[in-house]
Amino acid sequence: MDRREVAAVLAYIGRLDPRTIPAGTGDARDQIVQWQELLADVPFATAHGWDVREAIRAQVLDSPYPILPVDVARKWRAYRRDRLDRHTDPTPDADPDNPAAWRAELVGTRHAVATGMAAPSSHRQLAQDSVRDVEARLAFVGSSIPPAVRAALAPYRPARAAREAAVAAGQPDALGVPCRWCHADKGEPCRSRRLGLDGHARGNTPRTRPHPTRVDLAVAKLARQDVA
Repeated sequence: MDRREVAAVLAYIGRLDPRTIPAGTGDARDQIVQWQELLADVPFATAHGWDVREAIRAQVLDSPYPILPVDVARKWRAYRRDRLDRHTDPTPDADPDNPAAWRAELVGTRHAVATGMAAPSSHRQLAQDSVRDVEARLAFVGSSIPPAVRAALAPYRPARAAREAAVAAGQPDALGVPCRWCHADKGEPCRSRRLGLDGHARGNTPRTRPHPTRVDLAVAKLARQDVA
């Protein structure tokens, strides 16, 4: 705050607490100099939640002692700490290969948040931005797994590889429906089960190929979708 703003603050304090009104003109000048020394970095008001008059009003209500400039400065520091604690640094728009520009943008964003010129960026907002970025990248590349990596993983994921091959060939996705034979859920591979003498199922080994009844169910579902 400049001298004019400090003088307005002292006049406001005098209305709330007459004990702080200086006795003479010389005392008033000394008081302005003292307050400006401690409040030089404290703004009068910001666009996001800080108003020195509200801080003064709260101090007068909470404390029986005359307000001091250090009381206002401490409230401003608490306001800054609270905003930075609620802030998550968003990814700068600067080129990451330019460390100086990257750091300058990061510091500038933090300063704007700390001084009340910008609102804090929350974790949720950062996650939403990241999701949109991932979706855009997936739409561009078509898959989160490169084709070469997918081919290398195929021997270790035979059920998924068979499913992807069937879909690529235009066949129905059998794993898109539950299996009525082994009761595998959607997306889960079928299990090799056989009936024991007691009538209960035995075995639980994953199958590379789905049961025929599951394939028939997937074909029927695809046919209904084509008709619709």
